[in-house]
Amino acid sequence: MNVSVIGLGAMGAAIAARLLDTGHDTAVWNRSAHRAEPLIAKGATGGTLAEVIAASDVLIVTLLRYNSVEEVLAPVFGELAGRTVVNLTSGTPNEARALAALLASHGVRYVDGGMMAVPEMIGRPGASILYSGDEAAFEEARPVLAELASAEFFPGDAGRASLVDLSLLAGMYGMFGGIAQATAMAERAGLPPTVFAPRLTAWLQAMATQAAGHAVVAEKRDYTTDTQSVSFNLGALEAIMEAARDEGVGDGFLAPVRDALAARAAAGRGEDVFASVIEAVRAQDAA
Repeated sequence: MNVSVIGLGAMGAAIAARLLDTGHDTAVWNRSAHRAEPLIAKGATGGTLAEVIAASDVLIVTLLRYNSVEEVLAPVFGELAGRTVVNLTSGTPNEARALAALLASHGVRYVDGGMMAVPEMIGRPGASILYSGDEAAFEEARPVLAELASAEFFPGDAGRASLVDLSLLAGMYGMFGGIAQATAMAERAGLPPTVFAPRLTAWLQAMATQAAGHAVVAEKRDYTTDTQSVSFNLGALEAIMEAARDEGVGDGFLAPVRDALAARAAAGRGEDVFASVIEAVRAQDAA
């Protein structure tokens, strides 16, 4: 299948190189033309943006932001009609929905991608890209997309892949904040970060197995428990934060969790299970 890659930063260059390595005719374009030169030397086709679009039925776009995608593609909307745009630019679900609607109005088939990989992972085990948007277009492009990473499609609106992607990243950033908090506290106990890290890794891996249980509770919304209630965990968290302050360490990464537990307790839900704090987030729906 002929493919064009628009945007040749680290990710776009890795994608184009992978497509060339797997035998796909690949055209490339970047606003800074010199970025295309190594790929052209490797066998890619270059040219103007219009020429690169004309060379392929499927275009993979990897730019910095969604507004950059619109800015780059707007002058060539006419040439894009009838083609498939697979957008792997990072953004929000609403940005994906808006771009899908805009391109559809110009006769373009749109597939949005959520990247669960860094450039070095492209084409290797463990890399994953989540997709949503035009399912028929995705299925036609799947043989190409599967060369880059495992390809999973989420039916529904074009923003679904982005939302799942960002949901996973939300869990990651929460974990990273906890790692920073724990590491700073352990230093005060005389454990250098590199010494503490293996112990922390083993602990977090063990605790991660609790996610499935939390998921069952969250789905059923049955928060009754006879062990480690909201009130129990609130007391434990307040003790951790007090210890951090006593040792001259900040407690900022823990405060939002403490506040959610305190709100549950104040609402008369102190005997609920810890997983009930999800209601502090779900409550934003009604805010």
